[in-house]
Amino acid sequence: MEKSPEQQLPRTWIAPFFTIWTGQAFSMLGSRLAQFALVWWLTKETGSAVVLTSATMVALLPGVFLGPFVGALVDRWSRRYIMIVADGLVALAAMWLVYLFWSGTMQVWHVYVIVLIRAIGEAFHWPAMAASTSLMVPRQHLSRVQGLNQTLQGLLSIAAPPLGALLYELLPLHGIMAIDVLTALLAILPLLFVAIPQPRRAEGAPGEGLPSLWADVRAGLRYIWGWPGLLAILIMATLINFLLTPAFSLLPLLIEKHFQREALDLGLLQAIFGIGIVAGGLVLSVWGGFRRRILTTLVGLIGIGLGNLLMGLAPASAFGLAVAGGFVVGFMQPICNGPLLATVQASVAPELQGRVFTVINSLVTAMSPLGLAIAGPVVDALGTQVWFLLGGVACVLMGVGSFFVPAIVHLEAGRDIVVDGTG
Repeated sequence: MEKSPEQQLPRTWIAPFFTIWTGQAFSMLGSRLAQFALVWWLTKETGSAVVLTSATMVALLPGVFLGPFVGALVDRWSRRYIMIVADGLVALAAMWLVYLFWSGTMQVWHVYVIVLIRAIGEAFHWPAMAASTSLMVPRQHLSRVQGLNQTLQGLLSIAAPPLGALLYELLPLHGIMAIDVLTALLAILPLLFVAIPQPRRAEGAPGEGLPSLWADVRAGLRYIWGWPGLLAILIMATLINFLLTPAFSLLPLLIEKHFQREALDLGLLQAIFGIGIVAGGLVLSVWGGFRRRILTTLVGLIGIGLGNLLMGLAPASAFGLAVAGGFVVGFMQPICNGPLLATVQASVAPELQGRVFTVINSLVTAMSPLGLAIAGPVVDALGTQVWFLLGGVACVLMGVGSFFVPAIVHLEAGRDIVVDGTG
């Protein structure tokens, strides 16, 4: 009897997986540093909410429109090669930035092009890495790895903003972009030598071979449609992202215009946010959450809402209150996301994960571009705090209301239908 990819995992899975994971961690650090420098450069150059929100919108569009098709391709193609090409695309984009800043020819429109290129690479890279994790890591360790990923995000949020602010003062901008090139190459290097298992593909009817690309896309959509609890959560997440994505994309303006502070203060707030993520991840790893993991997620969602309300209500003279709100949002992020992501990752078959993850990402971020398009002009007229207040209220109401929705409370009961993947 043929073994599944999970059953074929070697006992020495730790070394190959964490070799790749470490390279990716370095790449994420370089990207965070470059992103911080670019966002602050845009803020100082334009001071426009419309520019910041439109740049964020450009970053979201590839994931929204390409996501389901990318997921189908990730389930067909070598995930290892996908990650190599995606990281290589990031390195090339960073090299172009090095030249633009070095030559003094950098313009605002260049940022939009760079953001689009990086977003296309990320649209392929993230599902390839997420789907590869379940094939390289034994099922019983997936939650631990997910917790480690949350901790990494927190550590990056702690280290990258102040380090980015410091480098912004010490180095020319082309020097910061060169760091991004180097870290992208560090991510590619392990992928050249470490193999990543591929899942078995379900074929169509006898003599028909693999199903069509569109059939693969429909299989991912059907899978989610047949899981009512997950579908309900995705609808909520779509509305939350409609409100919170613009809010946090405008954080530099909140710091400069409302609190009248500088890049180091932006770095401080983002670092405190990261400390909150690490603290929340540690608490979750020790506590383990409620027996029903979804209840832990809902508590985290309510906490995220309360943190956003603190940030939105903080007067200009109370920057510390906004910092406290940032800590609460960070602390509740792993409490909310960790149990939910582990549930989905453990429940979805490996050969469907690329499609399911990208469909989820597309649905969740689908309304964010609209929110960003609306937020820019509104914030220029009314101020940045309004979006933190709206997002905070929405998170609290949805978190509390979800306790009374059976499909959400019983999410871990699974799906009502089985999808064969043949379309």
